[in-house]
Amino acid sequence: MERSAYKTRHLVVDPGQPDAAIIQEAGALLREGELVAFPTETVYGLGANALNAQAVAGIFVAKGRPADNPLIVHVDSPRSLERYIDQVPPILAQLAARFWPGPLTLVLRGGHAFAPVVTGGLDTVAVRVPDHPVALALIRAAGVPVAAPSANVSGRPSPTTAAHVLDDLSGKIALVLDGGPAGLGVESTVLDVSGNCPVILRPGGTIQRDLEAVLGEVKVAPDVDGGAIAGDRPRSPGMKYTHYAPRASLVLFEGYDPGRVAAGVLDEARRLVADGRKVGILTYRETASLYDGQGYSVVVVGKRSDPGTVAASLYASLRRFDYLGVEVILAEGIASDGLGMVVENRLRRAAGGHVVTL
Repeated sequence: MERSAYKTRHLVVDPGQPDAAIIQEAGALLREGELVAFPTETVYGLGANALNAQAVAGIFVAKGRPADNPLIVHVDSPRSLERYIDQVPPILAQLAARFWPGPLTLVLRGGHAFAPVVTGGLDTVAVRVPDHPVALALIRAAGVPVAAPSANVSGRPSPTTAAHVLDDLSGKIALVLDGGPAGLGVESTVLDVSGNCPVILRPGGTIQRDLEAVLGEVKVAPDVDGGAIAGDRPRSPGMKYTHYAPRASLVLFEGYDPGRVAAGVLDEARRLVADGRKVGILTYRETASLYDGQGYSVVVVGKRSDPGTVAASLYASLRRFDYLGVEVILAEGIASDGLGMVVENRLRRAAGGHVVTL
């Protein structure tokens, strides 16, 4: 069946006690080569049988995803990796004991059991164990590793609710399992442990200082915000292409002084409105009142002092601007520390290089 001809089913699942019949049906669909969207603790994923190259290729078609962008393989336990990875490094047990299940993806050598469409043609594979009862139950019911990027059109803000998935992929996939809102709201950290020193390729739900508490030195890839050089194969999802972007263009304003950043946003907003543009402003609870009564479409994403609140609502906030119909979004940056580093990374990606430093 052509995927564009699907009538996508939407089934609600209680995360506290997933319905066994629904989970078994979804697992059977995965085994048969269909695409199933499901909740994780980070964002919603779009799953396919990672051992079925044709099924995995369907992910790229449904999302409009570039073919050289590798996928993350989800498994239900570290032990289940042994049959698929050529050499399981000693560091895996150490990291798994501390961070799995959880928002940490590891890039490992080998993985020749998976087709090049999964690995992006690399000699490494990205794997993780998700920390969500629906995701784990689905993987076990399927009986196969599940390749799953975020369940959205490529380049769009990642989905944190089943409604977001349906907005982007209805009619293109077989089933959406609705387990309610994702808790963390941003993707997993991608840590490359295939070399001599662990390297963060994508910041995410497991922050750098927690990794360093276990491993010692952990580097951050120099292109983690700027993207891989054109023509290079990205080593991880989220490295090479513009991601997380709403339909309107986004300009990110950065600086150490939040008041100065807000003033810069206001100046640019007034200029754009004078030119007849419809302006949206992404701000924080601490500075939101500065925009009162100005006629802008203001979305408060959380507290700057609590980056966890910002991460949890970031993608929903970016999607909110689509419904508001703005032409330009002016976004305040956030201190690049802990989860703030993750938020700033996502905003830089969404801005596609349109960054103002004040």
